[in-house]
Amino acid sequence: MIPMSLAQVAAVMDGKLSETADPEAVVTGGVEYDSRKAGPGGLFLAIPGDKVDGHEFAAKAAAQGAVATIATRPIETPAIYVDNGIDALTKLAKHVAAASKAKIIGVTGSNGKTSTKDLIGQLCADLGPTVATEGNFNNELGHPYTVCRVEPDTEYLVLELAARGIGHITQLCEIAPPTIGVVLNVGISHLDGFGSIETTAEAKSELPRFLTADGTAILNADDHRVAAMADRTSAEVLRFGISEPADFWAADIEPGDGRHRFTLWTPDGHAEVRLQLWGAHHVYNALAAAAVGWCLGASPQRIAASLSEAGRLSERRMDVFTRPDGTTVIDDSYNANPASMGAAVRTLGQLPTEGRRIAVLGLMADLEEQSETCHRRLGEQVREAGIDEVIAVAEGTEPIIEGAEGVTATHVPDQAAAIALLQSRLRPGDAVLVKGSRYRTWDVADHLRAKEDTDQ
Repeated sequence: MIPMSLAQVAAVMDGKLSETADPEAVVTGGVEYDSRKAGPGGLFLAIPGDKVDGHEFAAKAAAQGAVATIATRPIETPAIYVDNGIDALTKLAKHVAAASKAKIIGVTGSNGKTSTKDLIGQLCADLGPTVATEGNFNNELGHPYTVCRVEPDTEYLVLELAARGIGHITQLCEIAPPTIGVVLNVGISHLDGFGSIETTAEAKSELPRFLTADGTAILNADDHRVAAMADRTSAEVLRFGISEPADFWAADIEPGDGRHRFTLWTPDGHAEVRLQLWGAHHVYNALAAAAVGWCLGASPQRIAASLSEAGRLSERRMDVFTRPDGTTVIDDSYNANPASMGAAVRTLGQLPTEGRRIAVLGLMADLEEQSETCHRRLGEQVREAGIDEVIAVAEGTEPIIEGAEGVTATHVPDQAAAIALLQSRLRPGDAVLVKGSRYRTWDVADHLRAKEDTDQ
């Protein structure tokens, strides 16, 4: 974090120092809410929970070198007392962002936020000291937590912006105002919060609308809902895409073994990109990242080199590995919605394999009344992609079987049954995709990973 005295931190948080706290002690580390990560120079955020109360670990954090604990009840170790820990962290993050020289880049969209953020983060790291959201830690806790990791020499801050309703993205932008905003796409997701795709589009548009005239909005030209956001921002607009005219576009796209190659065209020329990431959808993610790199002054050649070297950083996202028995596994089990499911199924269909292609698919959550239609359409996509077999896991996935007419299709009641079925069906040379909304296929992926051999 940007160095501050404990007295300054307390003032920013509207908090009160305990009698055991040294007002002149300097905070140089970040804020950790996991006491195991608390270290010298940092702060520990004690979050009270239903099962575990962080205040009980304040002494451990102090023993590990934490300067103080952000607390909401009395403790014996040095503390900053506040009314609400998350609110206090948010106030601190606002101060850090305002004091920092870092250029702030925000990324949102219904699909691909985390992978694109990871690409942008790796590209920025080639240009200078960079802080980026870890995984998809993009909520009211993860966002200020990431901002507080900024140090005096940080040049780029890359933030993933998520939302489950109107106003959420604006709130995150107010903590750390972006100067570059990327909107990837608008799809069907979190309908329990948004209600409709139109409301989703309105929520995602909060990012370009937040940008000021000296900022840059990077928009997907091939998504008409995103493209329309150009009329709702005062910032400069740059477009990326494949089908429609764009400032950054991909030509001569070749699928290779599932890790695509293409020619990246920019306003300053072109260069060849060979992605290390699996799936055609990453071409769009790479184009968005390329636009950010260009805004930061990188040449097409440097951008292409960075994108060609960038790897997968976040777990359970298009993680392709081969087991000792020759089975290839695509673990994309972190989460799922209709667009990401379709992309994953198409990737399996394009994956070179000597055996069969098998998809183990769990429920896509939060689709409300569109759930049955979306799952049936997923079954159709399985058939269209040339998948040999599909295993639909647990309640709510039965329409996948209905849509996959002509494909060997089985519905199982739970993950244990899916694992048992796989054990009886898998043969050397087969390829397996595992995907579903959070937790719904993790046991299956972990079972397959237990016999992992080498990453691809």
